Amino acid sequence: MKIIKVSDKKTRKKFLDTARVIYKNDKIWACPFDNETEAIFDPKKNPYFKHGEADRWILEDNNNNLIGRIAAFVDNNLASSYEQPTGGMGFFECINDKTSAFLLFDKAKEWLKTRGMEAMDGPINFGETDKYWGLLVGGFTHPSFEVPYNHPYYQELFESYGFKPFYKMEGFHLDITKPLSERFLKIAEWVSKKPGYEFRHFTWKEQEKFTRDFAAVFNEAWASFKIHFEPLEAEYIQGVLKKAKPIIDEEFIWMAYFNGKPIAIYLMFPDLNQILKHLNGKLNLFSMIKFLYLKKRNTMTRAKGLLMGVIPKYQGLGIESAFILKVREVFSRKPHYNEVEFSWVADFNPKMRKIFLSVGSVPAKNYITYRYLFDRTKEFKRYPIPDIKI
Repeated sequence: MKIIKVSDKKTRKKFLDTARVIYKNDKIWACPFDNETEAIFDPKKNPYFKHGEADRWILEDNNNNLIGRIAAFVDNNLASSYEQPTGGMGFFECINDKTSAFLLFDKAKEWLKTRGMEAMDGPINFGETDKYWGLLVGGFTHPSFEVPYNHPYYQELFESYGFKPFYKMEGFHLDITKPLSERFLKIAEWVSKKPGYEFRHFTWKEQEKFTRDFAAVFNEAWASFKIHFEPLEAEYIQGVLKKAKPIIDEEFIWMAYFNGKPIAIYLMFPDLNQILKHLNGKLNLFSMIKFLYLKKRNTMTRAKGLLMGVIPKYQGLGIESAFILKVREVFSRKPHYNEVEFSWVADFNPKMRKIFLSVGSVPAKNYITYRYLFDRTKEFKRYPIPDIKI
């Protein structure tokens, strides 16, 4: 076997092709767009390179067959925020062989050690936490767009090497074909009609104001979670929305206001993976035509709930219920949709877990974000779970 650093067009292609090899016979997996994966490793496109660095490798057997890949990265804004400097590894794919997997893990570890790191988290993304974050360990059903999916045997590869759970996460599903309970409806309608409260969905005409308000709420609502938190700028949000414009539905993105002040956000996209399954990661003229055809045929019947957040002062007031009510009203006009998959909720955020349960969603998937300490004699400490009565 040989590990090869990704350094040119040929090895970049092999890095992308490795996933296609590993999931060749998997009917559930949806291949991400090649250019989206490449953008994560492009300093011109990924802002995390402003305060970090990344490298990646492929693994071939003695017959030059692709059998694995891995990436390692350091985010200098976060590395020193832990008890020991900690980097990350991700985009791991491998055949079911511990020797091969351990070679890849060793490569990431040694790269991180040369940069002063003493631990690595993974599998994670060199970027936002809502993308490719954690290892799927339960609920091996359809993955929504940019949500982790992997073979079940990956868990054994990680844990045999010595990775330990740093925190666990759950993915929630909401069946929108089921009616809301009368109690839920009463609460949601009461909140949505309270004096001073206003709920508005996104429009392209008001994108500048909306993204400013969105950034303000996000930065205040998520500031208490120091782990991998990085404030968002309105310009960045505008860029994300413009990039996703071909699939964005204005009525899938909501803001809540109280006396004109933005206090809560809800962000949801149609699940692009239902189309990506048919494109094999390619974005050429043929695939673009196929994309438009499948979109017109209402192929996307699921939505991906990306964010739901309320600034601290207004938490616990049922605003999330009002969002779900508004979204259900939207879905009533788009009957081809039948399900929402929410992004993961970590075990250190029991309040948000309670919210997802309260709006009628159910746990459907389980993920683990692992940590590996390079000093094997050092005491392992998982991310603390707050002692909160809910």
